Amino acid sequence: MDIKTLEKTASQVRIGIVKAIHNAGSGHPGGSLSAADIVTALYFDEMNVNPKEPDMKGRDKFILSKGHAGPVQYAALAVKGFFPLADFMTLRKLGSKFQGHPDRNKVPGIEMSTGSLGQGFSVAGGMAMANKLDGDPGRIYVLLGDGELQEGLVWEAAMSAAHYKLDNLVGIVDWNGLQIDGKNEDVITVAPIAEKFAAFGWNVVQIDGHNFEEILGAFKKARQCKGKPTMIVAKTIKGKGVSFMENEAGWHGKAPDAAQTEQAVAELGGER
Repeated sequence: MDIKTLEKTASQVRIGIVKAIHNAGSGHPGGSLSAADIVTALYFDEMNVNPKEPDMKGRDKFILSKGHAGPVQYAALAVKGFFPLADFMTLRKLGSKFQGHPDRNKVPGIEMSTGSLGQGFSVAGGMAMANKLDGDPGRIYVLLGDGELQEGLVWEAAMSAAHYKLDNLVGIVDWNGLQIDGKNEDVITVAPIAEKFAAFGWNVVQIDGHNFEEILGAFKKARQCKGKPTMIVAKTIKGKGVSFMENEAGWHGKAPDAAQTEQAVAELGGER
């Protein structure tokens, strides 16, 4: 998919995020919007997945370790064709399969139920190791939040993945600098991220997480790297694409009202 089409697709993913969270009256828009370009690039360019056969052998797998950002994965899966977008609009409603955090037993395309921070990253390492043992060509991609790096098991998993030379594993840190309680450095400093993963034995690529050329280039570098897992450190903007949400920690876990939703959809280019 060309860059312009990816950008338009990412806008539709963002619109789905905003509308679904508005309909639900709760959710996490900030970190979902910051990750939208990365997740769009994965599903619409990088990964080998098939909406008509979600469990096909040899497929690539994406794990959303920052599970509270479930709306970004749901929206991307809907736009990709795994299920109708209208179904996703039932997000967080009683009886809906679209829970606040992804559930692999309910939603096609979800590879791992996540929400407890750090665990998705650990499971991704296990999946990558299993693929190595089974001779499965599928690659494993896992997205972490920057605040998530404050979890100790992240670094246990990082050591393990490097030790076992899991070059079929690609991590991405959505480094928007903000978490539920404010700035990372005011809670527990996570920087320097790139240097830490390099010290743990990872191949590290630093990018602008909203530049598709850089995102796709990073995935290419990850494929070319042998003998090491790759960590892509993506600098992003929390709430990206919606002016009143950008760089505002208060939008970590708050739903927009009707007027704000209308404004957000308009700023994102309107529905197509």
